[in-house]
Amino acid sequence: MTDIDILHHQQLNDGILRLTLNHEARRNALSETMMEKLTSAITAAGQDSTVRVIILAARGKVFCSGHDLKEMTAGRNAPDGGKAYFTKVMATCSHMMQTIVNCPKPIIAEVMGIATAAGCQLVASCDLAVAANTAQFSTPGVHIGLFCSTPMVALSRNVSHKHAMEMLLTGDMVSAQRAVEIGLVNQVTEPDHLTEATHIMAQKIASKSSLTVATGKQAFYQQREMPLADAYSYASEVMVNNMMAKDAEEGINAFIEKRPAQWKDQ
Repeated sequence: MTDIDILHHQQLNDGILRLTLNHEARRNALSETMMEKLTSAITAAGQDSTVRVIILAARGKVFCSGHDLKEMTAGRNAPDGGKAYFTKVMATCSHMMQTIVNCPKPIIAEVMGIATAAGCQLVASCDLAVAANTAQFSTPGVHIGLFCSTPMVALSRNVSHKHAMEMLLTGDMVSAQRAVEIGLVNQVTEPDHLTEATHIMAQKIASKSSLTVATGKQAFYQQREMPLADAYSYASEVMVNNMMAKDAEEGINAFIEKRPAQWKDQ
């Protein structure tokens, strides 16, 4: 394995791509290389017609520990005290998180262990998340004098304001069961069943029209940031365009005729 062989790619026959974070020695931290490789892999998968769903997993007891603090600390040695370097790292991280949201393929986080700081942000940025009951989540920056401001962006868009503020202000660990209660993850399962549970969810999505799924994912995130009237206007336009697609015509006809739909992804 190279110094940071961060991703194991496993392309499954049913259109599901597993990307596995693979740097246990550094707790799968988001180093610059880690973020660049993950961004590149997701971008490529988004453009690959054979990929219908992406699962993001990790090896080891830690899903992702957040930014690589040793790497960040070394950045302070620059003449400006690290300001330019920190700016670059945060821009790289923000770009990666937005790449996840903007990817036309749904991305499911499969969380076995601990996800902290930007690692928790990574889970929150994914469209869906399945966690083992051993998983834990936190935004602990407040403990070290560094408020988790960028993780806050994804976290506050997934859970209610008070639940997000509790995590951000206390830095406390949140159990998998609590995470599902507040909406950070979709479901919790036994560790031995985690991969299977995640794959079942991915298969359900992969069986749909990829055009429809991509249309819906983009529209979901777009309308979420709009005022109510604007959201309805935008969503109505999206739905009209979706109705004109061949897959919508096929899907409706298949429903009426009580037969399986034959998707063309058009």
